[in-house]
Amino acid sequence: MTSTPLLRVQGLTKTFRMYHLDSMLHAFEGVSFDLFEGEFILLRGHNGAGKSTLLRTIWRSYLPVGGHVFYRSNHGEIDLANAADVDIALLRREEIGFVTQFLNARPRVAAQDIVAEPLLLAGVSRAEALDQARHWLDQFGVRPELWRAYPSTFSGGEQQKVNLARALILPQKLLLLDEPTASLDAGARAALLRRLAELKRQGVAIIGVFHHPGDVETLIDREINLSTRVVADETTEREDVAL
Repeated sequence: MTSTPLLRVQGLTKTFRMYHLDSMLHAFEGVSFDLFEGEFILLRGHNGAGKSTLLRTIWRSYLPVGGHVFYRSNHGEIDLANAADVDIALLRREEIGFVTQFLNARPRVAAQDIVAEPLLLAGVSRAEALDQARHWLDQFGVRPELWRAYPSTFSGGEQQKVNLARALILPQKLLLLDEPTASLDAGARAALLRRLAELKRQGVAIIGVFHHPGDVETLIDREINLSTRVVADETTEREDVAL
């Protein structure tokens, strides 16, 4: 672990405009913390405290209304809060991963192809990428007869296993986890814990939200508690964007 943070969140604030009420919903305000390589931070807070919104703001699905997210990328330091969409897209492809409890399964694309795609984009041969995809599908408990099937036909739990295999097949510098164990059975949760421990040893920095934090208690280095604050006003703010 280096003495320089991989991520520096400074005064990050997010609100949503509620047009039908002509008011603003404040998700969180003035959040600041540093994250180092190989460190695992758990986000805590009641429902509505802004945990998932904070992850999505760092990922830049949402634009913050204030603050900075300085990230030490392979291309130099960049403020994710104000970076161009093209730069965000590059970092998502090469350095920053995001895992949710939902898989956006594309129609008529096999599970093994969905999982292999990050490796193919990174220049790995198709044969090697498919071999690795099958390995991780097996690790997360997806039966071999489903590897060539379409995840759009799978149950929620099976889709989540495909989602995890795809998201974790290629180690990233920064990994954001939003309730990744919500639909998993015990075997898949154990596989996820082993994979996260391996990534952490490799220096991957992780921020996570977990409904049952006990699932990852052996990996947690620090916790950040977000308090719920809802305020309505008539101030005009910047709009959300999603890539």
